[in-house]
Amino acid sequence: MKFKTTPYHHDLLKDTDRLSVFHDAIIEYDSNADLAYDLGCGSGVLSYFLSSKFKEVIALEKENKAYNCAKENLNCFTNVQVINSDVLDYDSTKKADLIVCEMLDTALIDEEEIPVLNHAKKFLKDNGKIIPQGIINTVQLVCMERHNIHWDEGAVYKELSDETVYSQLDFLNDINPEFKTDLKLNANKGGLLNGLKITTYTKLNDNIIAGPLPMLNPSLLVPLNEKQIKVNDFIHVEIKYIMGNGIESIETKYL
Repeated sequence: MKFKTTPYHHDLLKDTDRLSVFHDAIIEYDSNADLAYDLGCGSGVLSYFLSSKFKEVIALEKENKAYNCAKENLNCFTNVQVINSDVLDYDSTKKADLIVCEMLDTALIDEEEIPVLNHAKKFLKDNGKIIPQGIINTVQLVCMERHNIHWDEGAVYKELSDETVYSQLDFLNDINPEFKTDLKLNANKGGLLNGLKITTYTKLNDNIIAGPLPMLNPSLLVPLNEKQIKVNDFIHVEIKYIMGNGIESIETKYL
C-alpha cells in the first residue's frame, strides 16, 4: 500500500527497521480483539497494521497535514476512525484492549509520550496492553567534540565508561514526568570528561527490544563541566529533566 505522507513522516517510513519492530509487535498481539487506539497516528501506517487485528481502531492526530494524510490513507477501512485531535484534549468512554503510542524519543524528554499515556490510560481496559511496553535508559561518560546538547548522528566523541542502566519505565505504571537520579559511574578510560551519552532501548513487547535507530531514539550527548579523569575513577553526577518538556529541561552536575 502506498502512503501519502508529510515530509517528516516520509522519513519515518524510510526507517524500515523502526517500522518493522512496530509491525512485528502489533502482529504478535492476540487476534480478534475489540478496540485499539493509535495515539499520534501520523500518516496512519500503524493504524493500517492494527486494522487487520481489531474490530475497531481509533486513530488520533492533532497536526492537520498529517491528519489529512491519515484520513486519505485509511478511508477504505470501515473499522478505522481517524480523529483530528490532541490526545490531551480527547475523552472517551470506550475502553481499549490495546493502546499504541509512538511519541518516542531519547529518554522521552523531547516528545509527549509520558503526558499522553498518563492521560490516555483511562481509556485502557484493566487487562489492556500498551505498545511499546516501556523503555530502558543507559548513560556513559564521554569526551565530546561539541560542547552543547546534540544527538550522536555524525557526532565525534570518545566513550570513557561502559553503559550503565539508570532507569527502566513500564508504561502501564503511572510515571512522574519530572525525573532526577544520582549516579556513580566508573571510568574505564582516562582523559578529558565533558559529557554524558544517554541511550534509550525501546521494549515493544516481551519478545522485542529495539536499540537506537535513525528515526527512533538516537543517542543524546549532554554537556558536563570539563574534568580530567583517570581509569577506575568513580564520577558522581546528577541527571535531571522533565519528560515532554524538551531537551532544554536537561540539567547535569557533579556531586
